[in-house]
Amino acid sequence: MDQNELDIEFEDAVERINNFTEPFPADFLLRLYAYYKRATNNYERPSSRKPIINAFKTNALFQVRDVTPDEAKRIYIDLVNNYFLYRE
Repeated sequence: MDQNELDIEFEDAVERINNFTEPFPADFLLRLYAYYKRATNNYERPSSRKPIINAFKTNALFQVRDVTPDEAKRIYIDLVNNYFLYRE
């Protein structure tokens, strides 16, 4: 898969998540959050009003620190595809 195809597939996966109206499991959301931030090279600190949520998000980001942005996109895509595999 070339870079353009990867970017398109990543954006499609993000859109699928954003358009889904049912709640997601918290651990799944944390993984999506971390891989999304890594894939988009977004280094802003978590900004929840609740310190415990910021701690979980920071931990999730720490766990993906050695993942390249392209790897993060692929993992994000796989997470989304696997989540929806039996839901549609």
